[in-house]
Amino acid sequence: MKQKQQHFPPPLDGDKVRSLEADALLQYLQSDLHGLSEPDAQARLDFYGANAIQEKRTSPLLKFLSYFWGPIAWMIEVAAILSAIVHHTEDLVIILVLLVFNAVVGFWQEYQAGNAIEQLKKQLALKSWVCRDGEWREVDARQLVPGDIVRIRLGDVVPADIVLVSGEYLSIDQSALTGESLPVDKRTGDLIYSSSIAKQGEMTGIVTATGAHTYFGKTAKLVSSAKTVSHFQKAVLTIGDYLIFMSLVLIAILVLVGLERHLPVMELVQFALILAVASIPVAMPAVLSVTMAVGAMSLAKLKAIVSRLESIEELAGMDILCSDKTGTLTKNELTMGEPALFNGADEQAVILTAALASELDNSDAIDNAILQKLGDKKLLASYKQENFIPFDPIKKRTEAEIKGPDGAHFKVSKGAPQVVLDLCNPDQGMRKQAEQVVNECAVKGYRALGVARTDEAGRWLFLGILPLYDPPREDARETIREVIEHGVDIKMVTGDNIAIAKQISRELGLGQNILLADQIISGKDKEDVVHNVARCAERANGFAQVFPEHKYWLVKDLQANNHLVGMTGDGVNDAPALKQADVGIAVSGATDAARAAADLVLTAPGLAVISHAIDEARRIFERMNAYAIYRITETIRIMLFMVLAMLVYNIYPITAIMIILLALLNDVPILTIAKDNTHLSSHPVRWNMRRVLTIATVLGTVGVVETFLLMIIAENYFHVSTAELQTIIFLKLAVAGHLTLFVARTRHGFLTQPFPAPLLLFAIIGTQIVAVLITGLGWFVTPISWEYIGMIWAYCLFWVFIEDALKLMTYRHLENVIPRHRRFLTRLGRSMQHHSRNHNHR
Repeated sequence: MKQKQQHFPPPLDGDKVRSLEADALLQYLQSDLHGLSEPDAQARLDFYGANAIQEKRTSPLLKFLSYFWGPIAWMIEVAAILSAIVHHTEDLVIILVLLVFNAVVGFWQEYQAGNAIEQLKKQLALKSWVCRDGEWREVDARQLVPGDIVRIRLGDVVPADIVLVSGEYLSIDQSALTGESLPVDKRTGDLIYSSSIAKQGEMTGIVTATGAHTYFGKTAKLVSSAKTVSHFQKAVLTIGDYLIFMSLVLIAILVLVGLERHLPVMELVQFALILAVASIPVAMPAVLSVTMAVGAMSLAKLKAIVSRLESIEELAGMDILCSDKTGTLTKNELTMGEPALFNGADEQAVILTAALASELDNSDAIDNAILQKLGDKKLLASYKQENFIPFDPIKKRTEAEIKGPDGAHFKVSKGAPQVVLDLCNPDQGMRKQAEQVVNECAVKGYRALGVARTDEAGRWLFLGILPLYDPPREDARETIREVIEHGVDIKMVTGDNIAIAKQISRELGLGQNILLADQIISGKDKEDVVHNVARCAERANGFAQVFPEHKYWLVKDLQANNHLVGMTGDGVNDAPALKQADVGIAVSGATDAARAAADLVLTAPGLAVISHAIDEARRIFERMNAYAIYRITETIRIMLFMVLAMLVYNIYPITAIMIILLALLNDVPILTIAKDNTHLSSHPVRWNMRRVLTIATVLGTVGVVETFLLMIIAENYFHVSTAELQTIIFLKLAVAGHLTLFVARTRHGFLTQPFPAPLLLFAIIGTQIVAVLITGLGWFVTPISWEYIGMIWAYCLFWVFIEDALKLMTYRHLENVIPRHRRFLTRLGRSMQHHSRNHNHR
């Protein structure tokens, strides 16, 4: 086998390819137009390698060791060295445990997130039609090898460098590679590059180079691309920076006061370093990335694959969804009614002509409906399709050149009735009659398909109109109701005429305010957009006679009024709209180009998939929101209390080793928050920094008050020693911290549904058992009595109800105040705009 592989020719560069004729190229690549055999293709795959750009991967060992290098790791390591110098062996052991624990957790979280992203990439892998063993089949583009015969059609992303060998023409967008702004027409003998996009036409070609040997592979800069950060992640990372700054300021105060009071310098520095490590949100990047990645995997199980993790936030906040009618709101299963006949044609002749104007090897929903009505496919056997021009969104029709049983040649076409009528140029009487039939079909909710063929003289004759009906999906009406109840306004988008659009909209319960696509235009300036077109688009229930470019302007107009807009699409020309939308959604069966442009790729038909994806995205958002509130609360609670306690009492309220134990106990449950149960919001959710900071400040301040009160009670009424007081405060902080997580995770009462996920609950119970055993048995701390432990638990449980009540009061206050501010700002804005318009008029 290895000896055979050595005979395969090396990949060709562009200049060499252009110098060879088609036959010479086939001979060089040891292939023919019937394609390679499967064993030959496998042998070539072993020889040439997979058709992919190999990513540079870091060794897992080096990745793990990197977690011992960096500002946080350095602080822990310095604290460990100081513990060794002063011979605090117990502190040294626990500090080293914290160091290794942080490294293991960080490595495992990144590994999990990386695995999730790899799984999503596999599900989004490009497919390609290839001829193997004389049969056309769909394979992963990674499996292509030089010498393969492949078919490229409208909407495909070109999977490798390919020389075209047969077909009419292909229009290729290679702007991403060459910078050419307009698509380029390609014909037989031309070379097309990997990663360019087929905009029109269909042709067959032979693969000349794959993977790193392609033009794209050679010119691509193989560097790790920086991950984009969503608005939410930026906001949370900003909070992280704020917490770091606050922590360092408080630690600086602590150190200065300690030095002024002549505390041992080594002990003070060690304590300050450990306090910084415990208070700085070390786990924040890990929690965010894993929450996103775990959420993306949950969405994949719901048949919605996220191609950009950050889009989960936009999906959670989306308030308008522009949905394609066909296949999403309807079944995309066309049935044919009774044809309307013209020019003396009979029904069977019209249906046969329509069948001849179809692509039998790759039939779509319309072709399937025609072939089903034709019945006996053997009728097509005596005809030979010598050339075929597929449908594209610009021409809106197909055309084929046919050789009949008698050897005569003629052309056939089917497509949009108005387009086919223009092709045939009939008299006004026939045109009026045909338009009347189309309108009657539209009133019934039927699509109409015009059919024509040429006569002996080559003149086009209009033969008839085929009525086609695509019924709404059974679940569409109910799903639309659910999505609207969740605060998302659905607008139907269809290429059909306005009568069909209104009929389907009526059946779906969407309303009758349907606009024509021509009304979706861009204003002369931003003010025009906001006050005219955008307002009309906002109020509309749907849009008819929509071309792909209209979708782009529709998204722009709606975004001008500060909406987060979702747009569905399936074709290559939908790509600009999908990119412009806040959430571009490629529906089931979309072209490779649409999938590449989309943020969300659906693998099952119907609106229910999108509805489930919106719900899941909002749950993911709530988890991240809860984590942000909890993390700020804990930093305020611990840092503020520690510094104030030292200033007031001139003692360390807890020891350095207790701080490390607290950090370990707090980190374990928080890492399970990615799988927690959350309340499902009934409206779109967006990041609200003011609300998060306010709630966290209230909870954090309450935490400081309750800890100080416990400290006063323990010292003045129970007269405990300083060592016992430190253990009491340690247990209180450990118990109250996790109870605060229960409070922070929901905007409702913490005892109401949804209850915490079992994983989170078990993690908290487990760490609380450890905390109780540490204090009761005296592991690393001075032991306290079990009676004290019970009293601390009772004290914390009493305060958690106070925290929860204050949280609910704060939320109610914010919900009342914020709308008043918004109404005031809206009135102010309108007043300024009115004044501006009057001033301009004068």
